[in-house]
Amino acid sequence: MVKSRPETVYVCSNCSAKSHKWVGQCATCGSWNSLDRTSSTALASTRGGQRDTQGPRVLSEIEAADDKRYQTGLTELDRVLGGGIVPGSVVLLGGEPGIGKSTLALQALAMLSAAHRTLYVSAEESLEQLAMRYQRLGLDVQGLQALSEGQLEHIVEELGRTDYRILVVDSIQTLSTHALDSSPGSVGQVRECAERLVTAAKRLGIAFILIGHVTKEGALAGPKTLEHLVDTVLYFEGDATSRYRLVRAWKNRFGAVNEVGVFAMTKSGLKEVKNPSAIFLSGTKTLSAGTAIFASQDASRPMLIEVQALVDQSSLGNPRRLSVGYEGHRLNMLLAILHRHAGVNLLDQDVFVNVAGGLRVVETAADLAVAAALISSFTDRPIDRKNVFFGELGLSGEIRPVPRGEERAAESAKLGFKQLFAPAANKLGSGRAGKLLKVASLDTAADLCAAISGQKGTP
Repeated sequence: MVKSRPETVYVCSNCSAKSHKWVGQCATCGSWNSLDRTSSTALASTRGGQRDTQGPRVLSEIEAADDKRYQTGLTELDRVLGGGIVPGSVVLLGGEPGIGKSTLALQALAMLSAAHRTLYVSAEESLEQLAMRYQRLGLDVQGLQALSEGQLEHIVEELGRTDYRILVVDSIQTLSTHALDSSPGSVGQVRECAERLVTAAKRLGIAFILIGHVTKEGALAGPKTLEHLVDTVLYFEGDATSRYRLVRAWKNRFGAVNEVGVFAMTKSGLKEVKNPSAIFLSGTKTLSAGTAIFASQDASRPMLIEVQALVDQSSLGNPRRLSVGYEGHRLNMLLAILHRHAGVNLLDQDVFVNVAGGLRVVETAADLAVAAALISSFTDRPIDRKNVFFGELGLSGEIRPVPRGEERAAESAKLGFKQLFAPAANKLGSGRAGKLLKVASLDTAADLCAAISGQKGTP
């Protein structure tokens, strides 16, 4: 009896809809160029197989696992992970080329190898190239093992041969499996390899760190299901040409999201930055218009960031709006609020906003600092370098409260700031923050404009 050839199936990377022929646009979700070729046999193999579960059980009767974590030896990385790597978890580390993903993973694994059996799997470099980087970083731990392999079946075979505890796979987009006939990096290959590695991690209790490439839009390459499969998603942020790097947790089943770790890239690898507020402030004592200090709060870490703005008369019919490190649509919203509720007309002005140090601000509490910098530049009135701002601006011109005001105030006082401009609804003036530094409680955008312009004394 002649075996029938497996049927070719095309699967959408966005919605997992199937089609028997390739089309440019997915009929289910409408996305373009998202269908990737696979086979019906491969699809059945990933969804079939023997069940290894014990059936449903009452959750309250199940004994919870110990909160045991592997300490990487890098305090900043452990902070982002929620205290360390959980056994059996899968961490996805993404970022732009050259930003330091492989360096960070190699440093962490070298430290972990002193107490645990570890393996660094590279499908991009030979063992000789890995040894060169290992020596350049000055790592002297002798227990780290390495494997240059891009075939998933060979990696899984190695896992069954040796009792490893932590693995790094560099990178998930360069792995391939015999189950699919598509090329490495395709949607089907990435999804199949990730699913099998996640299954192995849960079954064997091995912690995986998967290094992932990003697209030109900054998203992780491959299907969106890749981020859903893993337990933790970490992103490298910052300019690759800058010295400083940020690792931010965008997803974490075992810790807080938006937690940030700060590193500095040196000749001997990534070094931890213990006081990030100090490096993101210019330190200059010269007063210049258009600069305000923002007291940010990334998960459990308060951090002070310098926000810069430049407002200049435009020679164009359509004035320019450029924002680096701050969301562009939110900048347009702030300009409308200042015009409507504070009488600051910037419609004929070019507006440029920059967050110093290559940082990217994601919380709305930066509104007050950005607005203060804009008003300062427009009126050409410098803001005292000992003032700090935080607060969210609403569409009706009100200044809305933000969480963790006391922690922001404490960090500001610790770094020597004297006056805090904050939402009145946070009620910091009567609390512990009021004893640490002078608090100017603001209710509306007009109050902020009056304080910056010097039309009335600050409270």
